[in-house]
Amino acid sequence: MRKIEIRQTADGSNTLYLPDLDETYHSSHGAVQEAMHVFIHHGLTFLGQDKKMISVFEMGFGTGLNALLTAEWAQNHKRTIQYFGVELHPIPEEIWIEMDYVQEKSAIELYSKIMSVEWGANQEITPNFHLRKIEQDIHQLQIDEQVDLIYFDAFGPRAQAEMWELPVLNKMNELLKPGGIFVTYCAQGQMKRNLKSLGFQLESLPGPPGKREMTRAIKI
Repeated sequence: MRKIEIRQTADGSNTLYLPDLDETYHSSHGAVQEAMHVFIHHGLTFLGQDKKMISVFEMGFGTGLNALLTAEWAQNHKRTIQYFGVELHPIPEEIWIEMDYVQEKSAIELYSKIMSVEWGANQEITPNFHLRKIEQDIHQLQIDEQVDLIYFDAFGPRAQAEMWELPVLNKMNELLKPGGIFVTYCAQGQMKRNLKSLGFQLESLPGPPGKREMTRAIKI
């Protein structure tokens, strides 16, 4: 099993650090505020203004933070979300119970339910949020349906360059419905050129604290 360390970020929320990759799961400037800015505000809220039912695919399920924030958004905005989260290295329970993303009892129970769901099963977490967690290498992944929105939250190009190259990005393209949204914290030039070569329409948006830019791409 990978060695994992819990570290606090600048907004008070925790992230995980992998010494073998010298990489954290979230920005050191703030795990929750980064997730809210990139995936919820510029992804889910942007897409979900006119849609009552939304399907989301997350590349890099990790600590479950994006899934938690999405489930809360679905409840608050009266939307129904089908969520797919892919992770090759699931986090052990003794680690994720220490993340402390939420304080309210109902939110703690929601997070625990999300993290405790059996891998591979499609389960109703709340009436507004259905979750299927997939423990698999992205290269072998098979999903029968296309989705409206992709949260691309893999480790950065320095740590996992292959995740940002054409084979994986083309798989994301195949997973998206026409008009679907791909959103990521990354703004690397080669990654953007790869997305353009696949026919995406790109937007460079202001990044979260600590990052100048982020990327949103629309499948044309």
